[in-house]
Amino acid sequence: MTEPVPAVPAGKSPAAMRFILLTVLIDMLAVGLIVPVLPGLVGKFTANPAEQTYWYGVVTFSFALASFVGAPILGALSDRYGRRPILLIGFCGLMINFFMTAMASALWMLIVSRIFGGGMQANAAVANAYVADITPPEQRARRFGLLGAMFGIGFILGPVIGGLLGGIDLHLPFWVAGGLAFVNLLYGWFVLPESLPPERRRAIDPRRANPFSSLKQLAQLKGVGLLVAVLACAGLAQFTLYTTWVLYATFKFGWGPTENGWSLFAVGVVSAVVQGALLGRLLKVFTPQKLAVMGLLSSTLSFVAFGLVTEGWMMYVVIVANVLGNTVAATMQSLISSAASGSEQGQTMGSVSGLNSLMAVIAPMFAAPLLGAVSHFPAGDWRIGAPLFFCAALQALALMFAISHFRSHRQALKPA
Repeated sequence: MTEPVPAVPAGKSPAAMRFILLTVLIDMLAVGLIVPVLPGLVGKFTANPAEQTYWYGVVTFSFALASFVGAPILGALSDRYGRRPILLIGFCGLMINFFMTAMASALWMLIVSRIFGGGMQANAAVANAYVADITPPEQRARRFGLLGAMFGIGFILGPVIGGLLGGIDLHLPFWVAGGLAFVNLLYGWFVLPESLPPERRRAIDPRRANPFSSLKQLAQLKGVGLLVAVLACAGLAQFTLYTTWVLYATFKFGWGPTENGWSLFAVGVVSAVVQGALLGRLLKVFTPQKLAVMGLLSSTLSFVAFGLVTEGWMMYVVIVANVLGNTVAATMQSLISSAASGSEQGQTMGSVSGLNSLMAVIAPMFAAPLLGAVSHFPAGDWRIGAPLFFCAALQALALMFAISHFRSHRQALKPA
């Protein structure tokens, strides 16, 4: 047995930050590999586009539901036992999930593997808590942006590689993704330091590990208020987009795994550039609150444009134009993280992840029926964009909630 890696000592947070960034990069590279090919793999077991859309929604729903139940539990466990062991559990779960999916020969096997993977996938919530552990509040927006950039880089490389591998065999990207998850497990075991010292750990309260109780705790954080509704609406919009992107482009433009991979490559490039290079400069000019409002407005308009475009190349124009939309996640996480105490970061980030997971559970319930209802229209028909118009409405609602919250909070801070 190897000795546990000690908690990050004072003055070593830059090195620890590099460790967690590399961990997240490898993790998201593995996840990105499967995005262009999973709908096609589902299609191997279905007879027509409407049936493919329905069962892809079921597969997505299964993963999201398991993640919703598991995220706050694993977040609470990370507050008790440290971030490192829970991250290692997540890497192991991903590895097994990918290999199970690669060997799937029926729809039920896909569903079972996704349930297992969703229940074990705590990486995002615990990685956010890890960053909060080693970062002072005034630097969290920038560092969450760097974390987001790693997600973006993962989607720069992953979908392109996955699309190319999927052009050879739809199962091949899952074998490669499982191998990357194994590399991450080894890296985490031998290199990744712990970020939460023993004196800041706390006992597990089963009520706080309940996914719905954790959402209530998130809503009760002082200074959060309507930001929970903002996260919910924006998250539902994003997960609806994620659920429909590949099939939407396939039905509307006739794209295959390679074309879908390159489109996600473009999304990753823009996300990485904005969050890794531009976000810090933008935060010197705008407050996180103002940047969040501008980002929500940009995303609303972009969803409308995604639904209206008639040619595949136009999707790339919208992706590049939606620069500010890529700042929303980091600014919102910073605002919510700053409202939590140092001993509650894991629980809080687990609650945020739980809320996102709940939206991921709900999204297929809207996305699959909406896309299935318009899947029979001819390629290029604007009505195929129905799920994207739904996303735009949700993002507009999130924008209204954000403006209302920031105005009321500003009034509350004014002296009497």
